[in-house]
Amino acid sequence: MKIFCVGRNYVAHAKELGNEVPEEPIVFMKPKSALLQAHTPFYYPEFTNELHYECELVLRISKNGKYIQDRFASKYYDAVTVGIDFTARDIQNELKEKGLPWEKAKAWDNSAVIGKWIPLTNIKNKKDINFCLYKNKELVQQGNSGLMLNNFDKVVAYISNYFSVNIGDLVFTGTPAGVGECVVGDELEAFIEDDSLLSLEIK
Repeated sequence: MKIFCVGRNYVAHAKELGNEVPEEPIVFMKPKSALLQAHTPFYYPEFTNELHYECELVLRISKNGKYIQDRFASKYYDAVTVGIDFTARDIQNELKEKGLPWEKAKAWDNSAVIGKWIPLTNIKNKKDINFCLYKNKELVQQGNSGLMLNNFDKVVAYISNYFSVNIGDLVFTGTPAGVGECVVGDELEAFIEDDSLLSLEIK
């Protein structure tokens, strides 16, 4: 199982981190070990002093494919949920300054958290999905799939030009503005529309 992640897929988020808005999707990956297993606590990693949350819509790949055209891409994923791409921001900033890969900041064990799946057949319009994240009961992030620079179909098709997509793979589709720090004791809860799909405490 592979975890694909798309960076800077919302204009406001790219700007809040001082990054250029990309002309094509920025893709990076997390290993299988990055996925926090169900009923497993999340512990603040010992190697960072600046842990950030990034709330995102996540797709579940349901069909094997390669070189998928945009117009057929919707046949290759069947469910959506909300997830958190945890980032060691201090480490990422150091790596970016040196022009080095991000894996140490993004791909460590348990850095990818996902919620309960919603079948896409239950979604009225996948181009108008509202999602949000609360930290300690306070709204800190909110986004809508219609604000993506590259929509679901374009993201899946683009990824498939370089990597085979396989049943069970995950696609983190990018985070909106509002990313920020979390500390031990913080409680995070993420929603799609009014459905609470993910909750965890930073231990």
